[in-house]
Amino acid sequence: MSLPSTLLDREAAPATSPVPRASLRARLRARDRDPVLAWTGTLAVTLLALFLRLWDLSKPRSFSFDETYYAKDAWSLLHFGYAQTYVDGADQLILSGQTTGVWTGDPSMVVHPELGKWIIALGEAAFGMTPFGWRISSAIVGALMVMVMVRLARRLTRSTALGLFAGLLLCLEGQQLVLSRLALLDVFLAFFVLCAVACTVADRDWGRARLADLVEERLDGARLRAGAWGPLLLWRPWRLAAGLMWGAAISTKWTALFPLAALGLLMWAWDAGARRSFGVRWALLKSAVVDAAPALLYVVALPLVLYVVSWTGWLLHADVYERALSDTQYGPYWGSYLEKDATGFFPELWQSLRSLWHYHHDVYSFHTKFLTDATHAYQSSPWGWFVLNRPVGISTELDIAPGSQGCAAAAGSTCLRQVLLLGNPVVWWLGTLAALWSVVAGVAKRDWRHVLVLVGLAATWLPWFRYDDRPIFSYYASVSLPFLVLSLTLAVGAVVGGPGAPRRRRLVGAAVAGGVVGLTALAFAWFWPIWTDELLTNGQWLDRMWFRRWI
Repeated sequence: MSLPSTLLDREAAPATSPVPRASLRARLRARDRDPVLAWTGTLAVTLLALFLRLWDLSKPRSFSFDETYYAKDAWSLLHFGYAQTYVDGADQLILSGQTTGVWTGDPSMVVHPELGKWIIALGEAAFGMTPFGWRISSAIVGALMVMVMVRLARRLTRSTALGLFAGLLLCLEGQQLVLSRLALLDVFLAFFVLCAVACTVADRDWGRARLADLVEERLDGARLRAGAWGPLLLWRPWRLAAGLMWGAAISTKWTALFPLAALGLLMWAWDAGARRSFGVRWALLKSAVVDAAPALLYVVALPLVLYVVSWTGWLLHADVYERALSDTQYGPYWGSYLEKDATGFFPELWQSLRSLWHYHHDVYSFHTKFLTDATHAYQSSPWGWFVLNRPVGISTELDIAPGSQGCAAAAGSTCLRQVLLLGNPVVWWLGTLAALWSVVAGVAKRDWRHVLVLVGLAATWLPWFRYDDRPIFSYYASVSLPFLVLSLTLAVGAVVGGPGAPRRRRLVGAAVAGGVVGLTALAFAWFWPIWTDELLTNGQWLDRMWFRRWI
């Protein structure tokens, strides 16, 4: 295991100091010394994650929590092209195998973008309108998220062992497991954001290596002259990939806009640091022109286009929404442009886009004005999310009599089944402590990896304080979870030390890493029954309720 502390890992040295170009390029290219071992380990952890997420995926055989909205929206998108409302008792009809006569034909005012529901629809298209069908997409994406975590952590630490360590933590994490076994949108959001972050980090490596190549080609290793701007890098394949992932993220939930903005600013700072390391003065301002301006096409314009494209089903049925929803409690009539139907492709497209804009206004009003007086039994403050102060009950079946369903409770007692959206305490609590270390390492030591962690945590957590006057839930922090895992991984790597660390230190570090994984696995086994709807006696269930707030 190694955690390098060269120029690659810190922001650039002052412009007046020489930079060893060859060593920088060598460090950039030394990442894949063990590709076969790394990919074998990555696939093994990913398959383990997939197995755990697919196990008994049809349980509970019901619409659990907000599945009642997203699973039905996905089916109607797949079959009608837009989300429709449904008749009373639709859940029971669907669970009995009936899918006809369930939807009314009227449009449903969905309050989130459509991409996540289209992904759920892929599973329903393959396996039908069943619990397995509407959950299979989440299970696959949840396992893929573990794979991305392994690769990202490996890139950040230059260590295959630490990459696998991070992947195992996410694989055995309870909140991510439960979200991967439900037809909700949050696992898709977390996956796309993590992919975007991984692509952004890869772009950092690629851009610095390419910049080093161009400087050496043009100047034969000499430093750039005073006033130089450095080579222009317009083609950035990893930045293009990041833009695609950001587009997918905001097309799943709007909250991806916060980390997109934060990572965009961090990307600019990284570009400026790279140019400063090669002798460019006033690098931050110059980078705003030669790096940040082109980057707007990759991480702003492209995601915006993809976002609009993700609403194609809505746009093709805009007339249905205009008739049903243009005059609602969320706001005034959309506009006089609806009084006369547009004719021709471009006039109709323009009218549909205008209607979509007004629809977004209504959805925003719903989130910010019409939920402020609402309450929910499982709502919680963001202050307690990282310490698991209030999990969310997804489904519960109480009062299962002894002998029924295999209940082994004593006479006079009963059994129960529950799915509780509760994180693995080992991962969250240790990750939170590690995040405090990241503050020190990121600010005092100027370690860019810890800065990445802090920016990610701030962008995915702090914005929720603005909305804590309405019901919000602890699982919204699922997008923050990968950054806690990365912070804990970096902290363990710091204990292990680099290749030149004393053997005793490396043994102690390996023991710490093994201990963390072991405790995580024990906690995973302990809480597995309340994550997967297993049968428990009341006593066994209470043993797992460590705090009153968990009940």
